[in-house]
Amino acid sequence: MKIPFLPLDPSLPLPEHAHPGDAGVDLVAAHDAVIDPGGRVLVGTGIAVAVPVGHAGWVVPRSGLAVRHGVTVLNAPGLVDSGYRGEVRVILVNLGSETFEVRRGDRIAQFVVTPFVVQEPVAVDELDDTTRGSGGFGSTGV
Repeated sequence: MKIPFLPLDPSLPLPEHAHPGDAGVDLVAAHDAVIDPGGRVLVGTGIAVAVPVGHAGWVVPRSGLAVRHGVTVLNAPGLVDSGYRGEVRVILVNLGSETFEVRRGDRIAQFVVTPFVVQEPVAVDELDDTTRGSGGFGSTGV
């Protein structure tokens, strides 16, 4: 599926797959930023996108940043709806113990597009029973 990306900063590369068959394309930083331990920063990517109707765009973390530096996407996954046309920006958080420097052009997140079902919430008097019931947060054991 072709996804239209608008370069807001033509000197930056368009998002691309790192390897054939990858689900996500890499998003890069449009500017430098410094994230202190425990801090967060909003980083622009220099692109806008037209997510097709019936699909959602997801901004997700890069595992290498997380494991090596403790840097991840704060609101992961970040949702980009089909009606949004502004710059895709990424909220990065530093959960590591050292200051992390983002440099313009660094790969900071990935972008994945998936189809979805339009929800139509309806009020009901009760829900059907299941074997799991209402147990959650560890209800299946450790």
